[in-house]
Amino acid sequence: MRTRTMIAALISLPVNAVIFGAGAIAVLSIPALADQAKYLLPAVIVGGFLATFPVAWILAPRLRARFQYGRAPRNGQV
Repeated sequence: MRTRTMIAALISLPVNAVIFGAGAIAVLSIPALADQAKYLLPAVIVGGFLATFPVAWILAPRLRARFQYGRAPRNGQV
């Protein structure tokens, strides 16, 4: 299994939690959407599952970077 796939699988649960949390807060905090919450929350759940894997796949290579791009290491760091 490739390293990118393993990292993406590892971070998929936290990514899913963040996506669901953002969607749930958006639905429940906007009064016009809160009236339709029983229809929108399942849509947020399904949308979160569908968006989790592409987002985790995009984030995985960034977690492998040793240094941030455009930033030199600090005093004596390797």
